[in-house]
Amino acid sequence: MAFMCATGKHRKPGRAKRTTAQAAGIAALTSTGVVGTLAATPALAADDSAEQTGLTPVIAVSDTLAHQIDEQASAQKEAAEQKAAEEAAAKEAAAKVRKDREARARAAREAERKRLNAFVAPIANSYVSTGYKASSSLWSSGSHTGIDFHAASGTTVHAVGSGTVVSTGWGGAYGNQIVIRMADGMYTQYGHLSSIGVTVGQKVTPGQQIGLSGATGNVTGPHLHFEARTTPEYGSDVDPVAYLRGHGVNV
Repeated sequence: MAFMCATGKHRKPGRAKRTTAQAAGIAALTSTGVVGTLAATPALAADDSAEQTGLTPVIAVSDTLAHQIDEQASAQKEAAEQKAAEEAAAKEAAAKVRKDREARARAAREAERKRLNAFVAPIANSYVSTGYKASSSLWSSGSHTGIDFHAASGTTVHAVGSGTVVSTGWGGAYGNQIVIRMADGMYTQYGHLSSIGVTVGQKVTPGQQIGLSGATGNVTGPHLHFEARTTPEYGSDVDPVAYLRGHGVNV
C-alpha cells in the first residue's frame, strides 16, 4: 500500500540535495556574470549554511570568489585612475606647447615692431664729411641743406627707417635721387646716386638697400647727400644729424 504525504505538508529537502542545488545555482550565475553583481550586494550574500526558503533565493559565495571580485574591481579602478592621470598630463603638455608657441609669436612680433621702428645710418661705417648749413658758393641757397656721408662710388645706400618711396629719378643738382616718406611723417632724401634700386610706392624697411652712391649732379666727387625734410620738396629741410640722433643713430 502506497503512503502519501498529507496535503499542504512537505518535508525539507535533504542536506545533500540542498548543497547540490546551491552549487548548481552558483555555477550558473558565475557563467553569466551575475555573481559579481550579487556578491557586491550585502543583502544577497550569505555563508555556506544559507538555505532557500520559499521563493527568496539565498546565494552562498566563497571567500576566494569574493577576493577575486575585489581584485578585479581594484584593477579597474586603478586603470581608470591611470587613464585620467594620462589624460590630465596630455592636456597639461598641450597647454604648455600652446603657451610656448604664443610666447614665441609675441616675441617675434615685438622684435619685428622694434626692427621696423629702428633707424640706421644711410651709409654703414662712414662719417659726415660736410655738415648741415655749411656755407659755400657750390650751393644755390648759399648753405648746405643736408649732410654728406663719405662714400666711394658704388657703396650701398640704406633706407634709414621704415617708409614709402614717393620720388625717384633725376633731381637736377642732386643728380639721381630718392625721396622717402618715413613712418613718423618726415621725409628723407638721398642724392648723387649712381644707381636707384627702388620704385615709387614701394615700402622700405630700416637698413634695406635702396641704391648705390655716386657722383651724379652737382658734385666735386663721389659721396651721399642726405636730407631730412618736413615735406618732400626742397627748402623744407631740418637738421639731419639731430633727426638721426633723435632716432638713436650715432652720427
